[in-house]
Amino acid sequence: MALFPVSPEKESQLLARMSNLSIAESDIAETFVRSGGHGGQNVNKTSTCVMLTHRPSGVQVKCQETRQQGLNRYLARKLLADKIEEQREGRRSALQQANEKIRRQKRRRSRRAKQRMLADKSANAVKKELRRRVSDD
Repeated sequence: MALFPVSPEKESQLLARMSNLSIAESDIAETFVRSGGHGGQNVNKTSTCVMLTHRPSGVQVKCQETRQQGLNRYLARKLLADKIEEQREGRRSALQQANEKIRRQKRRRSRRAKQRMLADKSANAVKKELRRRVSDD
């Protein structure tokens, strides 16, 4: 019997990953909340948003990516496994790495902009200096 509306291979991979991380279903508190945003009347009437809490570690995840509760349950467990793995192994997630990369690029860009601005200012200063010399004679 399938627990989630995904292929049996994906489901077995998730369950294997959870067992490797020693995440038991009995340790997970699952609650359902009404989603918000896109989905129209469906999300207003049904509780498709899934919130999971891993009791031993206190890690909480919330998933409302799709309009299907079953698929959100699967995705929430996947997110929970990611968070717990990240917490235990002390490594940053792909999302955090992507955010840090963007932050570094923005920082670099602003540094370049500052250099360009200073170069323009010095060029204008040279022009003004030349004007002053002519008027001082």
